[in-house]
Amino acid sequence: MRIEQLVPGDRPDPDLVGAILTGDLQVAGERWPKGRRLSATDLATLSTADPATVIGHRERGRASLTVLVSDGGDVHEDDAALRLAAAVAGGGLTRRGPAESRVDLLAAAGGVVHVRIGLLERLNRIDLIEVFSLFDGQVVAAGELVASAKIAPHLIPAAVLERAEARAGQRGIVGVAPFVVRRVAVVVKESLHAPARERFEASVRAKVESLGSRLVGFEYVEDRLDSVARALQAGGAMADLILTAGSASTDPSDPFFVAIDRLGGRVVRHGVPAHPGSMLWLARLGRVDILGLPTCGAYSKATAADLILPRLLTGERVSRGLVAGIGHGGVLTRSMRFRFPAYARELDAPDG
Repeated sequence: MRIEQLVPGDRPDPDLVGAILTGDLQVAGERWPKGRRLSATDLATLSTADPATVIGHRERGRASLTVLVSDGGDVHEDDAALRLAAAVAGGGLTRRGPAESRVDLLAAAGGVVHVRIGLLERLNRIDLIEVFSLFDGQVVAAGELVASAKIAPHLIPAAVLERAEARAGQRGIVGVAPFVVRRVAVVVKESLHAPARERFEASVRAKVESLGSRLVGFEYVEDRLDSVARALQAGGAMADLILTAGSASTDPSDPFFVAIDRLGGRVVRHGVPAHPGSMLWLARLGRVDILGLPTCGAYSKATAADLILPRLLTGERVSRGLVAGIGHGGVLTRSMRFRFPAYARELDAPDG
């Protein structure tokens, strides 16, 4: 890359076709933004322009314009931003731009953002490269901004861009897992009177259906092993995911835990690293995922379950990895509500 000067009103060197402006200009009433690649027509316009009508360069006390000329080993900022965005984009994204060396990645459909955080940090250690995103696990709607790729200078050495592309790898760094239609059953080991039952069912229905899945039934059972086991078997026969309420989450003899074991399933996680939500538990029973909350009242509050449920409704399976990253940002006060799906943003929240 080399630096050249252009003087409005003078005949420019024809080799400067493609040179890049380093600052905004207004030429004969038209705005030319910094980063503009000068065409032969642009150079001709400058050569005949009255310097007094070229606004921008005189504000810096200079009679000439600074332009950048590639030596063949550089990539223009917009072209580089497109390549960088393509390298970092995983699935579930659409593209907007480039505009001023920035390309935005938008959610193609509602879903959950996934960010390979360590790799993102490694990528941003490369000077001149800028990639920024929403939080891993955040819930987004279709069309929402998820991430951006930006190039700092007007020209970037091709070797630097190639290093960034190689570091991003083949899988990308940021993506959105879209919501899919999953069948959800609910098993409750609690006695609820009619008004409380109606509120509870309405709350669960709003959560599940707002994320694109469907409820296939509620079953209220006695606090007995045989009742719980029958309900879990029935739920597993018609659902992909079972939500439970009413378990004693710290009691290994609770009928939910004993029934899962006897039916050949397993509890994958006792508690998750977040507040509120440390009393949640997750299990697998054959092909069916289970998300357990200790009481029905928990469904009226925003908890870690409202970060886990959306991921399960994208088709992600119950695993320890599902909840491992929740601890970073797991103090779920109202200030963290932006990470939740829309239904949870106005629910009750703890103070700390």
